[in-house]
Amino acid sequence: MAIELLCRKIGMSRIFQDDGTCVPVTVLEAGPNTVVQKKTPEKDGYSALQLGFGERRRATLSKPRLGHYEKAGVSPKRFLYESRVEEDVLGEHEVGGEITAEIFEAGQRVDVVGTSKGRGTQGTVKRHNFKIKRRTHGTHEGFRLPGAIGAGAYPGKVWKGQKMFGHMGSERVTVRNLEVVRVDTDRNLLLIRGAVPGHNQGLVRVRTAVAPRG
Repeated sequence: MAIELLCRKIGMSRIFQDDGTCVPVTVLEAGPNTVVQKKTPEKDGYSALQLGFGERRRATLSKPRLGHYEKAGVSPKRFLYESRVEEDVLGEHEVGGEITAEIFEAGQRVDVVGTSKGRGTQGTVKRHNFKIKRRTHGTHEGFRLPGAIGAGAYPGKVWKGQKMFGHMGSERVTVRNLEVVRVDTDRNLLLIRGAVPGHNQGLVRVRTAVAPRG
């Protein structure tokens, strides 16, 4: 299990390689992430690093949460997330230390986990890619309706899981095997080939690919 680095999605751009090829990339602000707490198998039953990202005003936090940060000797963080790691990785980091974009390198394959953009309530055409009905004789105002959703006699009900209209987006999405095109250690930036889930300024997590391509 590798460290899942908390990052902020800045937006999309493009870079040009040495041979002139244009590569679309997503720019991520990769920390630094601060180690707020360490979970050990002896005390907690598992090994993990609690990472904090972004700054937050003290007035917005409760006293127990402020005490949690003061015990670690770090400033209040906007985001907190536990990253499961191996015990040998746990020993490489100390509370109060920082983890930056240096843990990744150009050409590496990574998985990006984020929350997709919310689309509100959508019909079956946009939500499930249903086909629009032919605009011809006999079809009136129901060009985008889903059609029949069940039989009349048997089973006399709508099957569970039937694709219908409803809420779309705002779901956890994992995009696998994306390529790290460039790592800017001076500004803590990761340039990932292609698109990643979520809106600009949204929070994403980047980890080493679980099942990298061969």
